[in-house]
Amino acid sequence: MSNTTALNTPDWLDKGDNAWQLTAATLVGLQSVPGLVILYAGIVKRKWAINSAFMAFYAFAAVLICWMIWAYKMAFGEQWGKFPVVGSPGPIMRITQELQQTVFPESGATTNFPLSTMIYFQFVFAAITLVITAGAFLGRMNFRAWMLYVPLWLTFSYTVGAFSLWGGGFLAQRGVLDYSGGYVIHLSSGTAGFVGAWWIGPRLASDRVDFQPNNIIMALAGAGILWCGWNGFNGGDPYSVGTDAGAAVLNTNITTAMSLLTWMILDIIFFRKPSVIGAVQGMITGLVAITPAAGFVDGWGAIILGFASGSIPWVSMNVAGKKLSFFQHVDDTLGVFHTHLVAGFVGGMGTGVLATNQGDVAFAALSPGGAITGNWKQLYLQLYGALFIIGLNIFMTSLIMCFIKYVCRIPLRMTEAELIVGDDAVHGEDAYAFGDQHQSLLYGDTTRRMQTDLEQGGTTVTHHRAGSDGEDGQVDKVSKDV
Repeated sequence: MSNTTALNTPDWLDKGDNAWQLTAATLVGLQSVPGLVILYAGIVKRKWAINSAFMAFYAFAAVLICWMIWAYKMAFGEQWGKFPVVGSPGPIMRITQELQQTVFPESGATTNFPLSTMIYFQFVFAAITLVITAGAFLGRMNFRAWMLYVPLWLTFSYTVGAFSLWGGGFLAQRGVLDYSGGYVIHLSSGTAGFVGAWWIGPRLASDRVDFQPNNIIMALAGAGILWCGWNGFNGGDPYSVGTDAGAAVLNTNITTAMSLLTWMILDIIFFRKPSVIGAVQGMITGLVAITPAAGFVDGWGAIILGFASGSIPWVSMNVAGKKLSFFQHVDDTLGVFHTHLVAGFVGGMGTGVLATNQGDVAFAALSPGGAITGNWKQLYLQLYGALFIIGLNIFMTSLIMCFIKYVCRIPLRMTEAELIVGDDAVHGEDAYAFGDQHQSLLYGDTTRRMQTDLEQGGTTVTHHRAGSDGEDGQVDKVSKDV
């Protein structure tokens, strides 16, 4: 252990700010791993539990390596070229860099904690954006295509949005407000997910008709981690343990609770039953909608946003999503378009209306507030920012999907055989391997078991294969003369 009396503590370091920032970053990390990992695993059919969880697990790891080698500096480094849309790529690995004070080169802003803390804090935001995007692709995307998609989309889409809004780029210079990622994270992932789902193609017709969750309680546990983790998501973005952090955390929970209740009441009115999955959707849309506004609005504004985020995406998903042919042609597995694109847009435009002058001042924002303070221009700026993020992701996601499919020659969609079987065909594993009911094909367990039984002199070996969704599977018989 180090000698604490010999530690060199720089004058700029605020230990409280640093401790909270690391805590907030960890909370956001937990939203992905295990939060969305187990939410995805529980909310899909049994045969896709492993694949869905693994897509999130892989993205979390892959983003960190890319973030360190080139992507962080693209999002928060010095401007690259003449246009303020992205930073210069490059590694940020040296110990001198990790220990130095955080400075944003383009905006000139500084924090009272080291760059290593900021790098990790911003990484978990980048990672969860890809994890959210995966929700639109579940149940049919080729895992090898996903492995390539993650670093490409991070590089050519996420970093551009992050630099433009948070790194001192042109949207920040114009005064577009995005407190903690309503545009950078949710509008981006919602757009990319919907566009990518179109390029990949649909799930099996049988999966689209019957995609019942295999473990709602596990999905609910993941949702709970997501909700509580959002305190770090929004509470960490002032970059200090100040009054604005407390306001952001409180408003986050107010909007989320109001959104959940609104969605649940609409379910009761129109479907006659309160749905747990519906409540989770309402929770998510509330979390998404408050993200661009968390520290800018007051408590009443948070309630208004919660009502809007619990009703507008509900109509989008349950009315427009079922009646408009536009949505029938795109298989967005978990409805990321509705829960993130629509809710993120609602939150962004709501910020343009409900942002208070005091909240903007506390966050050191350029804007004097929203329409309620007489600043109607903010609505235009919020719309301008939203259209840029949507357009960027339509273009970049399409370009990346075409590159993977036509240049790299990697199919975007699984084979029909893999789609029929699910996890066992793709990963050689099953989510619920109890006793001898199912053994992993990956390690040859099934083959070894059959050979062992044969060697013991049995005349017939019966191997039971569990069905994809827990129903009785097929029985294979191997006969041998003794």
